[in-house]
This record gives sequence, structure tokens and C-alpha cells, in this order.
Amino acid sequence: MKFLNNTILVLLLSTTVLFTSCKKDDDGGGGGDAGSGTVIAKVNGNSFASMEIASTASQSSGGSTTTITLQGSDASGKGIFVIINGFDGTGSYEFSDSNVFVTATYVEANVSNPTNSQTWSAPYENSGVVGEVNISEKTATNIKGTFNFNAKNVNGDGSVVNITEGSFNLDF
Repeated sequence: MKFLNNTILVLLLSTTVLFTSCKKDDDGGGGGDAGSGTVIAKVNGNSFASMEIASTASQSSGGSTTTITLQGSDASGKGIFVIINGFDGTGSYEFSDSNVFVTATYVEANVSNPTNSQTWSAPYENSGVVGEVNISEKTATNIKGTFNFNAKNVNGDGSVVNITEGSFNLDF
């Protein structure tokens, strides 16, 4: 009987360790490599880096809901925008068609012909989970984190852009 009790104890401990080690990390991960006041990423493998003067974060609250908006643009008119409606602190927020309150957008503005500007959005219809934003640190004046997403040009050619290795370090 003592052998059976010890075996059950070992089995329970092993199962507990297994399940806790598989739990999704909700601390927001590392802060990424973005310099102060910037957003960086790879767009289909090509480097994107925003200008500090064209990058910002904002926070607004209405009732019990807080919204965080992150944005960064470069000199050529390319930009990355992330909106988290229902922000409740550091952690991971998925871009998914089952939660349209967390969105990401990649824009390529055409200054010489604005009607030719292109916008890719995530999530999109029947997309499932197409990425996430991880908030690793938030203070009264700054927010840091990482992101990745696949976005679809829903009003254009239907192409998908792959945004990887994204990070931000923005002031409010």
C-alpha cells in the first residue's frame, strides 16, 4: 500500500509539473530590441524602423474599459498600428477573428497618389489566430513589448503581409 501511495504521489507531482510548464506565459515576455520612442519589425523579411517623431502610444479609458493604441511610421509612409481594447495590464493579447477588440494594421501610404495607398489588417474574416502583442512593461509614461502578426489586404488584392520580430518602446 505504501508503494501505491508513493507511486500516486509521484504521478500527481509529475502531472502538475507538466501542466504548469505548458501554461502560456502571461507576463508579456521580454521588451524587445526597439530603441526609445520607436517601433521596429520585419515586414516580409525586410527591416522596418519607425522615426521617433512619428511614433507614439496613447491610453484612454471609458467606463471600465481601457484602450491602448501603439503606432510607428517611417519617412517613406509605412506604418504599424496596434490597438488593444480591453487592456488589463502586462501579458499577451492575441490577434484573432474571435476577438476583434485587439487589432493590428500595416500601412504603405502613397504620398503622390493617396488613393493607391495599401492597408493590411489583422485579424480578418476566418483568420483564426494570426499573431499576438506582448506587453512586457507599462508605466505611467512608457510601454514596451513585442508583436508579430499576419495581415490581409482586405480592400485590395487580398495579399497577406507577414510582420515578425516586432518590438516597441513608446512614450505616452
